[in-house]
Amino acid sequence: MSEGGSPDAMRARLRRIEGQIRGITRMLDDDRSCEEVVTQLMAIRAGIDTVGALVLDDHLESCLPPDASTDQVSALRESMRLWWRFAPGSGGLGPTGAHGAVEAIPVTDD
Repeated sequence: MSEGGSPDAMRARLRRIEGQIRGITRMLDDDRSCEEVVTQLMAIRAGIDTVGALVLDDHLESCLPPDASTDQVSALRESMRLWWRFAPGSGGLGPTGAHGAVEAIPVTDD
C-alpha cells in the first residue's frame, strides 16, 4: 500500500472526516451560515473521495497478476487519474503522490 494509503493514514483520514461531521452538527446547532455548512460538507466529500481513491490504488497492487508489467500498472493508474479528472466533484484534477496514488481530489461546486 502506498504511504498515503497505509492503514494508519487511512484511519487518520477517516477520523478527520468523523470530526468534520461532528463539527457540522455543532454548526447547525449554532445556526451557522449555509455557506459555512456547505463548505464543510464539500470538505467531507473530498475526504471521502480521497479515501476511495487510495483504496482503489491499493487494489491495483493486489488485483493484478504477479507477472503484470510495470507498464500495465502505470497504464491502470493513468486510467484512474483520467477517471478522477472527469469525475463529478473532482474539479477536473487528479493530483498524484508517491507511487502514483491519488492524494487529493479537489472539489468544486456541482
